[in-house]
Amino acid sequence: MTLLAVLLFFGLLLGLVLQFAETAGRQRHPFSVHDLLAMDRISHAQGSPDGRRVAFAVRVTDLEANKGRNDIWLMNTDGSGLRRLTTHPAGSSHPRFSPDGRWIYFLSSRSQSMQVWRISVDGGEAEQLTNLPLDVGCFAVSPDGRHLVVSMEVFRGTSPQQTRKRLDQQGEAKASGRLYERLFVRHWDTWKDGRRSHLFVLPIGGGEPVDIMKRMDADVPSKPFGGAEEFTFTPDGKAVVFAARNAGAQEAWSTGFDLYMCPLNGAGRPRIVAKGGGATLTYPVFSPDGRTLAYLAMARAGYESDRFRIVLKSWPNGKPQVLTEGWDRSPSKIVWSRDGRSIYTCADHLGQRPLFAVDAGSGEVRTLVNEGRVTEIVAADGCIVYGLCHFRSPVELYRVSPAGRGAQALTRLNAAKVAAARMGEPEQFTFKGWNNHRVYAYVVKPVDFNPRRKYPVAFLIHGGPQGSFGNDFHYRWNPQVYAGAGYAVVMVDFHGSTGYGQAFTDAINQHWGDRPLEDLQKGLAAALARYPWMDRQRVAALGASFGGYMVNWIHGCWAEPFRCFVCHDGNLDERMAYYDTEELWFPEWERGGTPWEKPDEYTKHNPIDHVHRWCKPTLVIHGGRDYRVVDAQGLSTFTALQRRGIPSKLLYFPDENHWVLKPHNSIQWHQTVIAWLDQWCKGGKPAAQARRRKAPRARRRSK
Repeated sequence: MTLLAVLLFFGLLLGLVLQFAETAGRQRHPFSVHDLLAMDRISHAQGSPDGRRVAFAVRVTDLEANKGRNDIWLMNTDGSGLRRLTTHPAGSSHPRFSPDGRWIYFLSSRSQSMQVWRISVDGGEAEQLTNLPLDVGCFAVSPDGRHLVVSMEVFRGTSPQQTRKRLDQQGEAKASGRLYERLFVRHWDTWKDGRRSHLFVLPIGGGEPVDIMKRMDADVPSKPFGGAEEFTFTPDGKAVVFAARNAGAQEAWSTGFDLYMCPLNGAGRPRIVAKGGGATLTYPVFSPDGRTLAYLAMARAGYESDRFRIVLKSWPNGKPQVLTEGWDRSPSKIVWSRDGRSIYTCADHLGQRPLFAVDAGSGEVRTLVNEGRVTEIVAADGCIVYGLCHFRSPVELYRVSPAGRGAQALTRLNAAKVAAARMGEPEQFTFKGWNNHRVYAYVVKPVDFNPRRKYPVAFLIHGGPQGSFGNDFHYRWNPQVYAGAGYAVVMVDFHGSTGYGQAFTDAINQHWGDRPLEDLQKGLAAALARYPWMDRQRVAALGASFGGYMVNWIHGCWAEPFRCFVCHDGNLDERMAYYDTEELWFPEWERGGTPWEKPDEYTKHNPIDHVHRWCKPTLVIHGGRDYRVVDAQGLSTFTALQRRGIPSKLLYFPDENHWVLKPHNSIQWHQTVIAWLDQWCKGGKPAAQARRRKAPRARRRSK
């Protein structure tokens, strides 16, 4: 074959390869909400007693049923033997190994109520372990495998059977009124009816459940987000240690959680084994040898965003010793290494949530995995299994050595789905914000990015406010949805965010409207200057919770750069918000007191006082079951916009809380938001022409 023929052959081959690649690229689609909902969600990873297996839950979205469904999966810690153990339509969740490693216990509603079941690690048919008159919320298995501790909601002083009877009678009653004598009246998304979540102990072979909290006016696990991490059996299996806020009538303004212990027979009152002094203690975990109790502790009473410290207490009568006082991060988990020499944890850190190892003797902290957001941690045989997500992938399971070397993927449940969607490229940058401090931010480029084009900008503002828009695959505020729709995404971790030291987080206290606003202003300016392909004439600001408040605040004092706004579950009136919310410790700490003690703190950064400056198109979204930021705040925002003649829409979800959780509601939310951005940032009038129309005069009433 001549040289010319060879060149022609390889030229033809290269052309075919490029044509194939182009065709394959066209078959891939821009990321959207449908991709978001299609992802399998891994959670609740648990290790076997011998450290060689991991069980975990996988949630898939059932669009027909308009909800998620969980199943239990199992694999070896080297990634082999991956298989699904449960397939029942009712779902199965929260796996726990039996002490001998032969069984996996789990929760399922396949018997028409949520009960504890178990299935052999070899597969087969599951068997029901509990048949209680009330739903089981969460559970744990004793070290000797003889008992369960389960949570159930009961009326104080009643048994589960008596509570069931009382609930049935209430359902048959003609009158529907409820009489309250104290707060909480409602919490998060639920009206209170007098029941408390109590812990009950019962033999696995059958027997009557014993309420070990019968004399306590408290919930375990805590409402609304607590789980089985808040209680544990003692090493000898004779008692249960749990975290509880036993604050009585002061519950709505107290963050005081102590650690209690009660024997399995419920004899006597639970006694305090670690005092929080009005601050929060939680996450009790015993060391492998049973000689040390570790737990997480805050230091400041009334402050829900104080950083957690890891505390060690020689069991049972040792003095608590703070292990991580010198580490200016807030760990969120405690997992003992199998030899008891280290504690594995994760914490927000500079826009990531790494995996850390803390020396149990010295408190020295080592970073094992830095990039992404760690969600699950299992101390396995010779390695650590962990869950990890990032901007371009949902959670998958990985393993790494205790020295932080040799990280490798164990699961690829979402690999094909991720490969099918074209995503934007993320990039982190820093700038000088309030007080000349370094502030971190992320940019996500639009899908199919072309540096010669100009792109509209979605400026996302996170909630909390003590939160972070870090390297995360979020299921409600995922920047890839906006990148897939052709937007550049900018996310600033303003003062008040977590992961940058406690002083940075505390800086927002009593400064909601100035310091974070300055960071947002400087962050957007820095992004527009750094990335010339961002179109400064087409910028939209979007936020939820504190982000929704900030959208309303920005609208009255910094509206110029924006074409339009999206305000989800945001406060309009900070004064009234104190009176209509539920967890009063939050505004009291953030404002330095109550509205009658500190009236100026509730008015100095209040969006309602600047409505007269509003001028930009705004989409308002609110959930009817949001009792954290009540729907009256969203309705008031929409009323103000309409009365001022400003282009505006209201999307209202009567069945959603502070978050939008139902799959079809999520689709509607995302489609409505993207359509709103497209209307004002890709079409419609420029910002300068979208200013308010003259509000109509009220008609005179004829005499």
